[in-house]
Amino acid sequence: MTEISFKKLGTLIKKRRLSLGLSQEELGERAGLHRTYICDVEQGTRNLSLGTLQRLARALDISSSQMLRDTEESDEIFRKTAGGIPV
Repeated sequence: MTEISFKKLGTLIKKRRLSLGLSQEELGERAGLHRTYICDVEQGTRNLSLGTLQRLARALDISSSQMLRDTEESDEIFRKTAGGIPV
């Protein structure tokens, strides 16, 4: 099983939030979380529980499984390019 990169997951959550035109506060309200918690998640400094991941996914109109797949795919692309440098 692949270890989840909370930094990459946070980046994907932020991208999704911005694509929906939501502020951190609006996302927090939708998910029932405080704005500062959303900030910490996007920075990758929070380890998310499955329940919190599901709440965020619902608030972002995406499935939690898709969020995890996107994170894993992002991580795989990063590994294949050796941290951004094509191999």
